[in-house]
Amino acid sequence: MIRQAGDLHDARRRESPTITELSHGATGSPAGRVGRTVAGIPPAARVPSVITVAIPYYRNRVFVRRAVASVLAQTDPRWQLVVSDGSGGPDADVRDFVQRLADPRVRYLPSDRRLDMPANWNRCLDAATTDLVALLHDDDELLPGYAAGMLAAAARRPAAALLFCEARVIGPDGRPRFSVPDFVKRFYRPRRGREVVLRGEAGLRAVMRGNFIMCPTVCYRTSRLAGRRFPAGWHQALDLAFTSGVLLDGGSMVGLPDVLYAYRRHAGNATAVQTANLLRFREEVAVFDHVARRARGVGWGGAAAVAAGKGVIQLNLGYCAAADLARGHWAAARRKLRLLWDVFTG
Repeated sequence: MIRQAGDLHDARRRESPTITELSHGATGSPAGRVGRTVAGIPPAARVPSVITVAIPYYRNRVFVRRAVASVLAQTDPRWQLVVSDGSGGPDADVRDFVQRLADPRVRYLPSDRRLDMPANWNRCLDAATTDLVALLHDDDELLPGYAAGMLAAAARRPAAALLFCEARVIGPDGRPRFSVPDFVKRFYRPRRGREVVLRGEAGLRAVMRGNFIMCPTVCYRTSRLAGRRFPAGWHQALDLAFTSGVLLDGGSMVGLPDVLYAYRRHAGNATAVQTANLLRFREEVAVFDHVARRARGVGWGGAAAVAAGKGVIQLNLGYCAAADLARGHWAAARRKLRLLWDVFTG
């Protein structure tokens, strides 16, 4: 049987944050503290009509140059770029590459210690001087209209804390790649083909039902985050913990129907690794359980029931197990089926 989220975290303290941290920033500050000063720049003082694209970098030299090039190729020039090196020491190759660009909009931020995913993502949010911040993964690419699309949507929807878009799935060579999970998630998205506003119980219920938001496409409006940051300790589910927390705390999100991002699937990316070792599923179970409890606490019974059911987790586990069986990976399939049974009976 799957243990309750609190027990799961106690058993894996070094792998996941405590459940209370889901409602707090990385420093433990309450998410509801409005107007927190970040990196010396109050949210209200940040530049509103420019978007910062921040790349949390971990020595992924194979793809990071393509990521940077995709920012330089934006049709709207109102952007700034920050490359935040969290690999534990300056990467001279990438540092020199950024400096050779000689573009005042582009910065390279070294670190003398290794930063885990939440720490580097938070560093990216804090390093921005603009209100709008997008976290471009170092193995992905922006499509040319991303900045223009997000800036226009932010102007159109000033109350939105988050903006997200559709993504094109690509392989290591940059060519389109078909992905069954990404294809299926399209059918969970409300108002397919149209702009959608997610807020309140209905928004949370939709996210818990299908988890259809492609995390790296998200653009964050820092002035609407009320000091919220990514909870420490997560390896995979920190985005889901973040977006569900925004909705539970009264924020709203806007989804664009436009394909503005290229998400690269390859054997070395974090999602593939953490799917294989089941960490991604165990973290998702903990988040869904936490969301179910919080939703019940505010009287959102429908959203609580969907979260407690964990239908999308079970569906993905079943698909991944079937894929393992088709490839003859019997041991991997057994592990996933065992976890699927635990989730189903839990």
